[in-house]
Amino acid sequence: MELIRDVFGNARRGEKIFIFTLRNDHGITIKITNYGGIVTSIETPDKNGKKANIALGFKSLEDYLTNTYIENCPYFGCIAGRYANRIAKGKFSIDGKEYSLPVNNGPNSLHGGITGFDKVIWVPNKIEKPDLIGVELKYRSVHMEEGYPGNLDLTLTYTLNHKNEFHIDYKATADRETIINLTNHTYFNLTGKKENILGHTLQLAAKTKTVNDSTLIPTGEIVEVAGTPYDFTTPATIGSHIGGLADGFDANFILNNPCKKLVKAGVLSEESTGRTVEVFTTEPGIQLYTGYYISEMVGKHGEKYGRYAGLALETQHYPDSPNHPDFPSTSLKAGDVFKSKTIYKFGTR
Repeated sequence: MELIRDVFGNARRGEKIFIFTLRNDHGITIKITNYGGIVTSIETPDKNGKKANIALGFKSLEDYLTNTYIENCPYFGCIAGRYANRIAKGKFSIDGKEYSLPVNNGPNSLHGGITGFDKVIWVPNKIEKPDLIGVELKYRSVHMEEGYPGNLDLTLTYTLNHKNEFHIDYKATADRETIINLTNHTYFNLTGKKENILGHTLQLAAKTKTVNDSTLIPTGEIVEVAGTPYDFTTPATIGSHIGGLADGFDANFILNNPCKKLVKAGVLSEESTGRTVEVFTTEPGIQLYTGYYISEMVGKHGEKYGRYAGLALETQHYPDSPNHPDFPSTSLKAGDVFKSKTIYKFGTR
């Protein structure tokens, strides 16, 4: 196994940013930067042993800092927080006190606001053990940053092992009650971006989903997916189910995991390459987003992206949970410890 640290470039205020390369003995190579906790690439072999990058991202830090990227922000590979997904009208209350967040997605707040965890600089440290390698990232989100109460201390660890498992572990504590919902926003394209993701096959361990209003905020209703385009309880291609959906999929599926155990949430696969990604998580939900609103953009090194270029499988709590007392709680009280784990396991068929 191999772990390499290189300089990735300088942030807008001149801070030096690093990129870490994690490589195991089975041909898996993952690159991670401490800017936004972004997974910039995931290289895996196909069924014939040919390697390709299966994650949307850029080879240059400058591409993540351009106005085009920031204004259209597709959140390639980043850590989304302090609250991943949407909060209605950017408002929530704790003990009767209302808090207001930046509204950056129609009438709602999305992925932590204007400067969420996807745009901050994390303090990195290498992790090197006999059976795994990785990067530990730390960040302190100060009281009222982006409108969220409490000083929040976060530790994020990315590790790769010999089993081709990419572990993402989250840990956080706060000095007063706050809310927290974290996810990694990697977009996958198992063809190595030679084709769009409509031919990918997906299976999810979810028989129900939350119902959204027109702004993608849950109404509170939970429905069965059987007999609808959202039914991925048996393997189906994205393209075979997407027909009647004007904007593709952007939906929260319920994993029925009230005890916060590590459960298998789903499997993504692609027939021509044989590549597979199995997803395991302790979270109660998984958001499927098929990238309808990914803007047409070209990176400094020729990376081309646009609609349906990749799909995200975001393990997380439900959208707008602070405003739905019947949803699994996203409250973190002072002195308590938030923990969450997600595993992406790479393979071939």
